Amino acid sequence: MKSVLIIGAGQFGTHIAKRMSNLRCEIMAVDSDEGRINSILPYVTNAQIGNSTNADFMSSLGIPDFDVCIVTISSSFQDSLETTALLKELGAHKVIARAQNDVQEKFLLRNGADETVYPEKQTAVRIATKEAFDDILDVFQIDHNINIYEISVPKNWSNKSIAELDIRKKHNLNIIAVRADDQLILPTPDMILTTDDAILLLGNMKDIQKTF
Repeated sequence: MKSVLIIGAGQFGTHIAKRMSNLRCEIMAVDSDEGRINSILPYVTNAQIGNSTNADFMSSLGIPDFDVCIVTISSSFQDSLETTALLKELGAHKVIARAQNDVQEKFLLRNGADETVYPEKQTAVRIATKEAFDDILDVFQIDHNINIYEISVPKNWSNKSIAELDIRKKHNLNIIAVRADDQLILPTPDMILTTDDAILLLGNMKDIQKTF
């Protein structure tokens, strides 16, 4: 069970808190707005009203005790940047910060963030990819080049086993799951694919396009 500090109790921070609460994490939330703190209270272990750019206040939280600190401030990039840098100065083990554009992402990484999340960009990539290709049902971004694509089973792959198709060798793609009857199934070499199924492939877009 991880101990998590979420700084910024807006919609994004609240969604993270809800999910991590379901995963049995211990969560501390911080925000300067009392109303947002009251709204997030049902999903966190503890909450504090305070200024995350104030070194004395942040030091009182015991930053090194948290496994991960997540900065979700969206109203002020300056506050987000200062908070990120301060967390590292106070001994944070891991800092994840929200970015709203490429420039913010670069500055956050240079000033202490171990990782950034860029919800608008990630959502845009997902929607654009899904709608550009009829056979792509969904996409989950992993890296700039490698993603997980859920696609309909191509007709020329139907009624053939995974071993027979040898997709890794022929297409430089890895099948990580098969969706049949709305259930995800781990693939086995003797599994027969049909056009009623969907498959989750790990790979890059260039190789995915060659399968259509």
